[in-house]
Amino acid sequence: MVMIMGGAGVTHFTNPDFYDEIVPSWAPGPKRVWVQGSGVVELACTALLISPKTRRLGGWLTVATLLSVWTANIQTALDGGLEGDGPLKSKAAAWIRVPFQIPMILDAVNIARRG
Repeated sequence: MVMIMGGAGVTHFTNPDFYDEIVPSWAPGPKRVWVQGSGVVELACTALLISPKTRRLGGWLTVATLLSVWTANIQTALDGGLEGDGPLKSKAAAWIRVPFQIPMILDAVNIARRG
């Protein structure tokens, strides 16, 4: 989970254009603020998950973060995928991503409960 959240957090800053497309149109303000803000939160999750003293808090923050990302992925699927061509931007790919977050959310819940 540390590698997933840390890697995602870093890519919010190294490849923000990808994440801009996933920010729902109903989110207020500039998309880049949401992308960078969620990147900071994912890096905070990573930092909290590393230490046994803060792992429980990190687990719950990760659950909350993954649930919010899940809503963005569901919205992307409902909107028909991402703009542009390519199989990873298709409606099918958008729907395939949705259930893959469930095991990650459940894993974060287990981390939070174990501490």
